[in-house]
Amino acid sequence: MKAYVIGRMNIRSKEWMDKYYATVPSLIESHCGRLIVRGGNPEQLEGSEALPDAAVLLEFPSRDHAMSFWNSEEFQPFVQLRQSGSSLQAMVVDALE
Repeated sequence: MKAYVIGRMNIRSKEWMDKYYATVPSLIESHCGRLIVRGGNPEQLEGSEALPDAAVLLEFPSRDHAMSFWNSEEFQPFVQLRQSGSSLQAMVVDALE
């Protein structure tokens, strides 16, 4: 069953982005994943919670693949890099089928 990583990102600085996005998409692919949304121009449809600056959506063939990527040793330095200039609220969810 496919799994999706959904993220809401608030950006404090953009200095980290070039290095992060030069490498992280290939790390996602190495775990059989796909970057579907990066940024995405969020628009409020319902609710009153403040919108994030950006949205992130990753697709993986399974939750195990998603967790393997998220917890991988090669991704962790990029987590620290991203955290130097942004905050992220992320979750993994299973697809219906």
